[in-house]
Amino acid sequence: MTSDLRRIQSLPTWLVGRVAARGRAMVADAIAAEGLKLMHHAVLAATAEYGPATQADLGRRLGVDPKDMVGFLDHLQKEGLVLRAPHPSDRRKNAVTVTPEGTAALTRCGALAEAANAELLAPLTPDEQRQLLALLSRLHEAPETPA
Repeated sequence: MTSDLRRIQSLPTWLVGRVAARGRAMVADAIAAEGLKLMHHAVLAATAEYGPATQADLGRRLGVDPKDMVGFLDHLQKEGLVLRAPHPSDRRKNAVTVTPEGTAALTRCGALAEAANAELLAPLTPDEQRQLLALLSRLHEAPETPA
């Protein structure tokens, strides 16, 4: 007879969650070498992609509370990775841009994250890795079904 716990631990949602948690921890540990946390990395990447952007716009894009965004940007600016300056069209707002040091850090963090993901997927063959990514992408892109 299968135990309730064993049944729960065999559910796809349980397994995906556990693997995701392990992967996040691996990436977090890897980019910690740069003095950054996962959200710092995401804010830096969003700034590089969408900047110059207002703090509020970055927060909306990442789903981050404005008070938390200020803290993330304070850290990134202190490290010399972003610059905040008055927004050209509305001087009451700050425009955030990535510095050359920020671009270099983003490149290093990207490589560290890739290496951590390669380590996570190492038990799989290259074909299995491609298949897993394709299946996860399909699940991610599938429309939500009404309850």
